[in-house]
Amino acid sequence: MALGLIEVERKFLPGPGIEERLQELGGILEHRITFRDSYYDTPELSLMRSDHWLRQREGSGWQLKYAGAASVSEPCTKYTELTAKSAIVAQLCEVLRAEVPRAGGVAAVLDRLGLQEIASFVTQRSGWKLVPSGADEEEPPLRVDLDTADFGYAVGEVEALVREEAEVPAALEKIHSVSSMLGVLVREEAPAKLIVYLQCFRPQDYQRLLEVYSSKRKPEGTEDLDVRLG
Repeated sequence: MALGLIEVERKFLPGPGIEERLQELGGILEHRITFRDSYYDTPELSLMRSDHWLRQREGSGWQLKYAGAASVSEPCTKYTELTAKSAIVAQLCEVLRAEVPRAGGVAAVLDRLGLQEIASFVTQRSGWKLVPSGADEEEPPLRVDLDTADFGYAVGEVEALVREEAEVPAALEKIHSVSSMLGVLVREEAPAKLIVYLQCFRPQDYQRLLEVYSSKRKPEGTEDLDVRLG
């Protein structure tokens, strides 16, 4: 199967003045956009319980994120991200133990695989690029996204995209450095928008995920979520 990019990221709760701080650090605002994400899974959450996250993003198409065998230390996460339709379908069929169809995109296999919309919400995003201090001019910049979902939750993330597993440690070092300069506490964690959505609007599914991950790494910031949301 064709592999996608490796997404290494750190989520945080953005405080007041975060955009001013980004500008002070040399960050460049690339865009302010609004988009809808729709997430799909089986009624039993077979994908999410296997740490696979399938979404259709308005303007970007289908994306599938999944954790590899090797993880990174919290509060950072590392996921492989697939965007090619054929690769997404093949990975879905592998996880759900279904035969890979000879033709057809993601939408064409949803019913066959028992997948349905689990969540859908709109996000307002300001997207920044930032080159860490002392970085080589040829190194790709980090991305810093500041998101506010239409159900009132705001979260930021510092992200690096790499192609090889060997590049992950260097990406983590840059992410930690930039996070520190942004005033993010060393052990601060922030849940993903989808996790907060499930807790607010599909509490039974949220509890199901907590039970599944109780004995292993929790997905995208579910640990102590009730406490941190106050």
